[in-house]
Amino acid sequence: MRGRLKSVGALATGMSLAACVTINIYFPAAAAEKAADRIIDEVWQLQKEGAKKTDTQPAPIKQQ
Repeated sequence: MRGRLKSVGALATGMSLAACVTINIYFPAAAAEKAADRIIDEVWQLQKEGAKKTDTQPAPIKQQ
């Protein structure tokens, strides 16, 4: 009986230790910032192109 109790205790201790594992994932700040800047530049470029298209389109002809 004592042998079984020790086995159960050891198993419970081992499972408790395994449950306390934390995995940290670190992202390089410089790479993340560079990617964010690139995305922002692309969005601004698309907005500028959209503004140019609406500015250069001729006014619609009004029909009477």
